[in-house]
Amino acid sequence: MMSGYSEPCLSIALIGAGNVATHLGMAFHESGCKIKMVYSRTKESAKSLAEKIGCPYTTDIESIDNADIYIVSLKDSVLEHILPQLAKCNNQALFVHTAGSVSIDIWKGLTGRYGVLYPMQTFSKQRKVDFNKVHFFVEANTNKDTELLIHAASLLSKHVFKASSEQRKYLHISAVFACNFTNHMYSICEQLLSSHGLPFSAMLPLIEETAEKVHYLSPILAQTGPAQRNDINIMESHINMLKDKPEIAELYQLISKNIHRFQENDK
Repeated sequence: MMSGYSEPCLSIALIGAGNVATHLGMAFHESGCKIKMVYSRTKESAKSLAEKIGCPYTTDIESIDNADIYIVSLKDSVLEHILPQLAKCNNQALFVHTAGSVSIDIWKGLTGRYGVLYPMQTFSKQRKVDFNKVHFFVEANTNKDTELLIHAASLLSKHVFKASSEQRKYLHISAVFACNFTNHMYSICEQLLSSHGLPFSAMLPLIEETAEKVHYLSPILAQTGPAQRNDINIMESHINMLKDKPEIAELYQLISKNIHRFQENDK
């Protein structure tokens, strides 16, 4: 989705200095946007990000510089406390949060211009993100600010879409399954291997091929393994191997049953 918005340069205030704020801040800075200030509740994190971008920082929410857009990337649990204070900083600016599961309505009554800028990606400070591949989902309370957010996101990625708060909730829960739960499976895998003197790196080609396949096949069609085949003997053997790890054994059983159910329903 391309924007018809023609504003050449945006000024941005970053509220937060964690993983998401760090990657967005550096990407917007590299795209030519002016990062006016970084705010964080802790001086160390605010200073660290501000030094990377070359901008001022503050731990005082009332001293944040004026900007065109205030991008809030904080824990969901602190938003209700921070947003009322933040919205008083500038009654002309656009205020957005980056949370997948928080409604746009959290801004209602606090400011006249508000929205959501949701990057669909997992972020770690130690690993650079290729924003050209990131899908952004935006929402605002006016058409004009929706266009502004499309323009802003388009500075970083060609993959920019409108999405309602209801749609975004399903994006977020789907991402938990696709990313967070999958990574936890890697953690279990690593634990099992290391406890028997085997390297996790042996799994990397398998992980890469599994991820690559779903670029071309539906996940249902790409599914393999004993649960997909309903190979009861192998599954019972695996569960017996996990008898000293009852929680993992239970997880193995639940997921295997669900895989088999999906396969049966798809016939």
